[in-house]
Amino acid sequence: MRFPVSELSSNVVILDGPVGTELGRLGVDLHPQGWSASAAAHHPDLLAQVHRSYAQAGATVHTANTFRTTSRAVGPVWREWLSQAVGIARASVPNHHRIAGSIAPLEDCYQPDRSPPDPRLEHRMMAQHLAASGVDLILCETFPHTQEARIAVEEAVATGLDTWVAFTAGPSGNLLTPVAMRQAAEVAIEAGAQAVLVNCVAASHTLAFVQALADLIVPVGAYANAGSDDGGWTWGADEAHPKPYLEHARQWVQAGAELIGSCCGTGPATIAALHGHLVAYPTSYRVSSHD
Repeated sequence: MRFPVSELSSNVVILDGPVGTELGRLGVDLHPQGWSASAAAHHPDLLAQVHRSYAQAGATVHTANTFRTTSRAVGPVWREWLSQAVGIARASVPNHHRIAGSIAPLEDCYQPDRSPPDPRLEHRMMAQHLAASGVDLILCETFPHTQEARIAVEEAVATGLDTWVAFTAGPSGNLLTPVAMRQAAEVAIEAGAQAVLVNCVAASHTLAFVQALADLIVPVGAYANAGSDDGGWTWGADEAHPKPYLEHARQWVQAGAELIGSCCGTGPATIAALHGHLVAYPTSYRVSSHD
């Protein structure tokens, strides 16, 4: 699905920020294997609060907390937790906002060498259950592995839902070069992806990747993490002082990005800053409008 030209040529679409790290900030225990997956079952009120906070900040596309609601990560409860996560997201934001179902790499997002040799069945089950749970689109996100991303996109597209893909080069920006990410994006577009984004790369490293994607035939975007000197990200760094992130985001929009949100280490204040400054970003500053 392409956004209407009139929308793309005059406005940036604001995505939400991180759900998992915001839950962690609110005191939810984030387990290494399942991350925030259990929140839908054990902390539904806090999860709803997170989604509401992003809607109030100005986001209109919200990613349900399904990043790790997989059989591999949490076992037999995965379908129940996935459905609950989608339902909570849907009930927490305005009806006209879009809910994205998240499909992530089956193993570690920062260790592409751990990608399973045949991930298709697991991604198919995930995509089909997300579709059955009522999401508006599927976001295959935080993929550093080109072929696993392609398979996830194929299975998401097969549901008939709009499908976006987001690639990561890791917090330090060294898992993929901008050229390699561009090549991965072209593979994903051939598989049916209707938008391509950069995510969970430090904001200070993201521009080169956006520039590499900017002239693709589909909309592009970015939702970066806060970043830190050690190559990771700092909890709440841009939540308290979102201006540095906003300045990076301005550069992404100038380079042609149309879908803008934020990732680990940020929060609702970052999204509010993006909404307040980028929603009506002047087209004269745009490099491309993809019309």
